[in-house]
Amino acid sequence: MKKRQKPLWKKLAAAGLICGACMIMQESSVLATADPAGYQIVMIAKQSDPWFEDMETGVEQLKKDIGLNVSMQYPETNDAKGQVRIVESLMEQGVNAICIVPNDPEELVDVIQEARDMGIVVVTHEAPSIADKVDLDVEAFVNKTFGELFGKNIAEAMDGKGYYAGIVGSRNMDTHMEWYQAAVSYIEDNYPDMMCLTQEPQEDGNSLAGAYEATKYLVDNYPQLGGIIECSAYGAGVCNALSEKKLSDKVKVVSLAVPSQVTDFLGNGSLISILAWRPADAGYAVCYAAYLLASGQTVENGTDLKATGYESVRVKDGIAYGSAPLEYTAENIEDYMF
Repeated sequence: MKKRQKPLWKKLAAAGLICGACMIMQESSVLATADPAGYQIVMIAKQSDPWFEDMETGVEQLKKDIGLNVSMQYPETNDAKGQVRIVESLMEQGVNAICIVPNDPEELVDVIQEARDMGIVVVTHEAPSIADKVDLDVEAFVNKTFGELFGKNIAEAMDGKGYYAGIVGSRNMDTHMEWYQAAVSYIEDNYPDMMCLTQEPQEDGNSLAGAYEATKYLVDNYPQLGGIIECSAYGAGVCNALSEKKLSDKVKVVSLAVPSQVTDFLGNGSLISILAWRPADAGYAVCYAAYLLASGQTVENGTDLKATGYESVRVKDGIAYGSAPLEYTAENIEDYMF
């Protein structure tokens, strides 16, 4: 007896059910592999100092919160070469994602490309100039707007007139230079009676000693100096030099800084305000973003990166912007101590 054939619509329906089942199984498989414990992610700091030690607390908190296999590493030398060596080592280990706060973004482009060619997700912080060379760059805020705060605050402290200068960690550091340039532009546009004394900012090498020496150079060579914009996290070095030169009352300072290092200087006449963001929150957000991408998920407008100030990021041109600027004064610094 000849076996009856199923009607075509039944065959198609059965095929559709099978395909649907396959899709459900595939989706379930993706969700299963998204278990954070199955992903190894490493954050590479610029250097070992209080700023990045605080960032590590955020990285460790993320590990506790979701079980992600995430950790922080510090370069042996505070430069791009030290960071390159770590990336090369992580490539050999076959990690899922690498997060970097570059000392010199352009110097890392080649090794970043090598890592990405191997299928490793790379997410940066403080490196918008190479956003097109990585999977994502995460910023605490729009850097131009943040830089303008430096200009606004130093201008107000100097009553809108006089001479000022700037200090950055390095002229190769994207964010430091963007803040400095935005501050200078803001002052030029709004305070015609103020003048920047140097064509380029001084460099402090991301150290207290470097900020101290850069400040001594400025006051020794520019006796008319009335204000300093310090875009590295070492305002304490600036204030120490001014105190030693007995210029705390004359030269006003607006600085990026670690609050615990500058508490004594707030309100003594020199340090007017501290502009910053919480490194711990940035570390948390950057590593969480890396996990999302490594596990096949997305970071887009409105994505919550689970850290204060990054609850609904805005993504444009490969950069995820949070809204996490902080301003410390003598009145509120105890609320933000790290």
